[in-house]
Amino acid sequence: MKYVNYPLDEVRRLSFYLATEEFLAKHYPNDEYFFMWQVNPTVIFGRNQLIENEVNLDYVKANNIEFYRRKSGGGCVYADFSNIMFSFITPNFNKDFVFDKYLGKVVDVLKNLGLNAYFSGRNDILIDSLKVSGNAFYKVNDKSIVHGTMLYDTDLSVMVKAITPDNEKLISKGIDSVRKRVTNLKEHFDLDIETFKSAMRKQLCDTEMTLSTKDMIQIEKIEKSYLNPDFIYGKNPNYSIIKKGKVPAGMIEISLELKNNIVKKMNMLGDYFLVSDPDLFIKNFINIPFTKSDFSKVLDEFDISEYIYNLSKTEFLDLLF
Repeated sequence: MKYVNYPLDEVRRLSFYLATEEFLAKHYPNDEYFFMWQVNPTVIFGRNQLIENEVNLDYVKANNIEFYRRKSGGGCVYADFSNIMFSFITPNFNKDFVFDKYLGKVVDVLKNLGLNAYFSGRNDILIDSLKVSGNAFYKVNDKSIVHGTMLYDTDLSVMVKAITPDNEKLISKGIDSVRKRVTNLKEHFDLDIETFKSAMRKQLCDTEMTLSTKDMIQIEKIEKSYLNPDFIYGKNPNYSIIKKGKVPAGMIEISLELKNNIVKKMNMLGDYFLVSDPDLFIKNFINIPFTKSDFSKVLDEFDISEYIYNLSKTEFLDLLF
């Protein structure tokens, strides 16, 4: 695996690092790439999440915390400069093992450092039953991007305030809850953050490369798509029906606008993981009667799990009807 270096040692916006992943997936040869990055205080929310539900906008704006939407699914996370972000770009794409393979590599690094680390749930890495890393993935062309967070010494109280709706009681309870189920690496060993990053790089990568000035210009062009307000804030139209629930694939909220019980608009929010473009999935239901039998017929035409990771036809229909 190749480690990706930047030509200059500088802190960029989170959107630039997301654009780097996309650039490598689109323009670099088939190979495995890995890089780590750190950002100033930032909130990152998933492709299908409603920003008002996930981010305390008043708090983040008052405290100069940046916020961005990513193109992968999953939930809302907070990062500061004591939180290591990491990215894998690989031509190996299989939704059933991509997490196991690449997050397994991260788990092995932690184990080799003497930590009781393991992979749990859909996308988490735990140490002694406490979450230290959350991760997401998505497909770009025929390649996979797997990216995640590694809590090293993050201020958990700021994290909760930034990603919790503006309600004092919720924030207070949230901080207590997070401290009981989340941990920082610094609580488990004496390594400083740079030494830990070196250990990660040494174990995961056998070669390295440095991006060119031309590459950086191309990455900045891709970054513009992440900075577009329409992308950051997303679509939030009014719908006639909202269905929401928790399934093995994650939290899903489906909004529909109906006319004479025919679906005219449909949107899906939540922390589920995308396998393909959500618009390709949604368009199958436009102008279809909103009945279980008609939706079932549509779902007979394709495998729903090829669009949304770990979601079955039955679970989708039960959520709606």
